[in-house]
Amino acid sequence: MRAAVDLHDEASAEYDAAFDWYLERSADAALNFDAEVEHAINEISKAPKRWAAGPYSTRRYLLRKFPFTLIYRELPSGAIQIVAVAHTSRKPGYWKHRL
Repeated sequence: MRAAVDLHDEASAEYDAAFDWYLERSADAALNFDAEVEHAINEISKAPKRWAAGPYSTRRYLLRKFPFTLIYRELPSGAIQIVAVAHTSRKPGYWKHRL
């Protein structure tokens, strides 16, 4: 059974900004970024405890082809919340206030 996955509003904005950045450079790159994020969300929903545990009861899924990490947590309801679509060069933990 797959868990429902929801993006925090700020994570959604980060995804949109990254998608737009890639789209300005290449439609193919933007579509590949979207596909990789979609694949990550699908994998997380199938086995949320599979990826590395992080601070504040979060976990992280590192994208393979793009320099981004999906920071997520399991909610008491069993749903998954993507807290951040974080660029790997961005300040670590900047998203903590979202919890």
